[in-house]
Amino acid sequence: MALIPARAGSKRLPGKNIRPLAGHPLLAYTIAAALESGVFESVLVSTESPETAAIARHYGAEIPFMRPGEMAADLSPDIEWVRYTLGELERGGRVFESFSLLRPTSPFRRAETIRRAWARFMSSRGADSLRAVELCRQHPGKMWTVEGDRMRPLLRGDETGVPWHSRPYQALPPVYAQNASLEIAWARTVRDTGSIAGHAIVPFFTEDHEGLDVNEPKDWWYAEHLLATGGATLPPIRVKPWSTTRAGAG
Repeated sequence: MALIPARAGSKRLPGKNIRPLAGHPLLAYTIAAALESGVFESVLVSTESPETAAIARHYGAEIPFMRPGEMAADLSPDIEWVRYTLGELERGGRVFESFSLLRPTSPFRRAETIRRAWARFMSSRGADSLRAVELCRQHPGKMWTVEGDRMRPLLRGDETGVPWHSRPYQALPPVYAQNASLEIAWARTVRDTGSIAGHAIVPFFTEDHEGLDVNEPKDWWYAEHLLATGGATLPPIRVKPWSTTRAGAG
């Protein structure tokens, strides 16, 4: 099952999930990639917003029920609405062994990305989950904590005598940062560990702009720049734009 979270209360980029990008709402590209991948039995969108739900249905996603408002606040953890969704589906007789979180803020994630991640997850014995990562740009070896008017390196490095903060990036050990592209987990992981990740987590290395996360105005500008210059392409969408449908309805 694909689970696409699309709450309406974004603060850094208001309305981002339904904001038009290249003619379609941002949300549409994640739905399109999930459907095209052929990996999922069902593609579900979790939202508390009736407008977002209508848009999601237009692009082919299922909204079996609305997310409770208290699970769509700024500080609501994913585990709350994921556990709620799995529980409600099971009460309705629908049991899924695994699920994937696909956030709408990664529009350049394609069907092939999802298929590649699913194959990696299925080939990893004993895994609780898989999470998309990429090489970090700001290495923690060059980060500091501040105490009064003094600083201390966050990481001290090894015993070679040269601290990490004084080494070139290329000489530091590779460190990966998670991105919003996707997560995959067994449903049992939620039940047994009370988390989405669990304990045995498989890395999925995103490529090019698959992991680009659009969360701030500068991210939106960059996404539009990539499209304008041919630096990246979006998943194909095979239905009429939502805006066209709404105009026709009016």
